[in-house]
Amino acid sequence: MGTATKKKQLYYEDVEVGMEIPPLVKGPMTPCHLMRWSAAMENWHRIHYDWHYAVEHDKLPERLVNGSWKQQVLVQLMKDWLGEEGWLWKISYQFRGMDPVWSTLTVWGRVVNKYEKDGLGFVECEIGIRNQDGQEGTPGTAVGVLPLRGGRKVPYPFVPPGT
Repeated sequence: MGTATKKKQLYYEDVEVGMEIPPLVKGPMTPCHLMRWSAAMENWHRIHYDWHYAVEHDKLPERLVNGSWKQQVLVQLMKDWLGEEGWLWKISYQFRGMDPVWSTLTVWGRVVNKYEKDGLGFVECEIGIRNQDGQEGTPGTAVGVLPLRGGRKVPYPFVPPGT
């Protein structure tokens, strides 16, 4: 029987501006993936699972990956990177492109700024989702909070400094 290994915690001191967050690669997104997500989220818009409706009625190129799925994988990218002791404080994104079924999507991030406040490390990031052709369809930003090495824990729930 295998044993679970705990991921090494990322600390503020480990992060540098310009650092790339390890990407998540998802796909190719099959019709089954889209249907399961639609069912789980109770999102019954037919553009996500009904080929005839998406293509013939709405004149789309194919069934489309759900926006709520894209939101979830952006959060997953940040939470996985920040680790158990980190906190995803803010996230913002825009849906600017359609991602049809069979797309392979890369969820990416890059550190653009970092600062300390009230004994915690704040990390500002650019994030997004690119398709297999390198086209950015879901750009965004995120702010994560990390513990300082030897410092206090990030409080749970997180209350931003100065509030």
